[in-house]
Amino acid sequence: MAVRASLACFPSDPALHEACGIPWGVAVTPFSATDERGSTPATGAEGHLLPRCQSCFAYFSLLCPLDRWSWNCAVCGAENDLPADAAARYARDGGHDPPEMRSAFVDLLLPPSTREEGEAAAAAAPTPVYVAAIDLSSSEEFLELVKSALQAALEALSPGSLFGLLTFSSKIGLYDVQGPIPIVKNVFIPPDSDGALQVDLEDIMPLCSFLAPIDSCKDRITEALETIKPMSSWEVAANAHEGQDHVLHHVRGFGVALDVLINYLSSEYGNAFELARIFAFLSGPPNYGAGQLDISEDQNAGKARGADHILLQEQTRFYKNLATSAVQAGVCVDLFAITNEYTDLTSLKVLSVESGGSLFLYSSTDESTLPQDIYKMLSRPYAFGCVMRLRTSSQFKIADSYGHFFPDPQYMHVQHINCCDSFTTYSYDFEFEKDSQFSRKSSPPIIQIAFKYTVLVHNGDTSDFPNSGSRSKYLLERRLRVRTIQYNTTANIWDLYDFVDPDVVLTILVHQVILASLSDELETRLWLQDWLAVVIAQYNKAYKNVTSGGGTEMYNIDVNFSHCSQLQPLSRFVFAILLSPLLQVSSEGIHPDYVTYLQCLLSALEPASLRQAIWPTLISYSSPDVEAEVHQSLSRTVFTSERPIFLLDAYKDLLVYYSPTASSEIPFPPPRDCLLRSTVDRLKQERNITPKLVFIQGAHDDTTEFEKYLVEDQTLDGSLLPSSTGFSSFLDEVRSKVAEHSI
Repeated sequence: MAVRASLACFPSDPALHEACGIPWGVAVTPFSATDERGSTPATGAEGHLLPRCQSCFAYFSLLCPLDRWSWNCAVCGAENDLPADAAARYARDGGHDPPEMRSAFVDLLLPPSTREEGEAAAAAAPTPVYVAAIDLSSSEEFLELVKSALQAALEALSPGSLFGLLTFSSKIGLYDVQGPIPIVKNVFIPPDSDGALQVDLEDIMPLCSFLAPIDSCKDRITEALETIKPMSSWEVAANAHEGQDHVLHHVRGFGVALDVLINYLSSEYGNAFELARIFAFLSGPPNYGAGQLDISEDQNAGKARGADHILLQEQTRFYKNLATSAVQAGVCVDLFAITNEYTDLTSLKVLSVESGGSLFLYSSTDESTLPQDIYKMLSRPYAFGCVMRLRTSSQFKIADSYGHFFPDPQYMHVQHINCCDSFTTYSYDFEFEKDSQFSRKSSPPIIQIAFKYTVLVHNGDTSDFPNSGSRSKYLLERRLRVRTIQYNTTANIWDLYDFVDPDVVLTILVHQVILASLSDELETRLWLQDWLAVVIAQYNKAYKNVTSGGGTEMYNIDVNFSHCSQLQPLSRFVFAILLSPLLQVSSEGIHPDYVTYLQCLLSALEPASLRQAIWPTLISYSSPDVEAEVHQSLSRTVFTSERPIFLLDAYKDLLVYYSPTASSEIPFPPPRDCLLRSTVDRLKQERNITPKLVFIQGAHDDTTEFEKYLVEDQTLDGSLLPSSTGFSSFLDEVRSKVAEHSI
């Protein structure tokens, strides 16, 4: 569990926090195997015996004052009785202390059925279940890509998993692959359906026939995939609703299909399976039955190019309600849209975000990395059935929380996460309680994150037991991970600045920008620029850079944070956000679905990766085997550099650029066994998505792909900064704004 604070030293009072202007919060990556310093948790069993505060329900930790028969909660300070068995365990005899007495970061095994705080009842099957839902109102190229992706998925899935195959168009197809040949049974979707079919899927095909064990049925699953064909025009015509005066050539009953599928996988008593994951593949917008979306030209134009106020808001609550059903059923939905057609992902994203899934967008089948992405996603460790809660000491509280979770309807700040991998990050913004502060006499600030989760672990080798099915290879482990952190405080603004983590500040800013831009893009742009101006003004006030008299105040304003290296990236971060598609929806060439995809991607990244996506890293090389330097600036000055090779890492893109002056003796592209290629391979391996790799020879190739990331020379939206011609001009505008407010 990695926890990074935007202010590693907390402000002593609200006035100091307001004076510094920096967001105060943390970014939490709960399923990370280590903390932010690389340390692993203390592990053990008997997590259910971990004492809890009777007042705030926080867990006992190493930071709690402990007496023989009582302990004081580190979070709220309340005194609690210590049961006799706990007192015996904490007696510290012979150096055999339990994990919570050795570390403030613990990961403990829980016994079965240890559920509380809104958790679902534990009676689910331990077998992981995966279902592919495939859009048949598509092209041959789309289906070939999806088949390749599912073949990759079958290779990544653990033995013992169950797999189901469903197709949808104007009808839903269920595949039984457990017999000698694959069988498909179809049920038609009524065009005026409210989400219900005339017959339950269980009556069409029992769930035990639909879900096939991968171990024994992988070949027949492959055979079934090969039989899938796109819906032909004559079939559409034959199935068209009577009375229609035209034929829908692309009929997608996506909403109904997902609704009945989630019900199919659920149980009236709670979760039918501990892990159920749906891979939904879409080639266009849902336009049939319940959950259909309006993608008319007027609607599209309004979303894509509203003049000043861009409203990327969902059209219907159908998918919001469907996400609630998915969370209750323990079903995670991953949405893969392979299309350049307007699909209104804004309305669909809630289904994947709140169910703990991911949203992917590929504009074409030719350059899609779908097979690699789905293989990466399924190959890395992940937890499921997660519940997380962050508690704070009494002087401050959570103001906002951000991330892909479902808030518990009953318990405040309890968040349900159906699926979570080691990259997924959640952010929290803090504020002081009314009339509160940290004083020398008060206890230091404490936060405690509790994260309950389930993992599937192998149950050893069952080869000696021929009658034991593949499902017995797995055991469910319910675990509790608790981390308690104590922070220092300061009444000195210079200390606050020195302990700023710019990557976490960027993380909180991006979350705030995404939420605000859903209502008003222009206002968000103005707010972001004003925020930077306030931070620069407060910084200059703290360092007394602004002098009075003679009207020369603005020329003494330090907009580069020269005295504080921790603040120096902030101006570039803000400039890059203003230029990013997040705040350029009204611009020509920015597809609203791409903006939605970007929102979903960026809002789940841990701080270091998010920084990479917002402000790419540019590294120059003297040769393919010699790294020269890491460049802080992203401008066209690289074209005048003596370095012949550059590697630009923009998180989802990796670009290797050879300058026009590079010697012809330097091999292009770089050889497989050189340092540059090794670095590229390492970055691709470490990333949770598959970055697009592009090699550009400046003397011969189009350099537009590379130049678009040289943001310091780009122009901001004229409606906001009409005189801006780049980053330096942007800083001049900010300097003027600070001077105006300082007069």
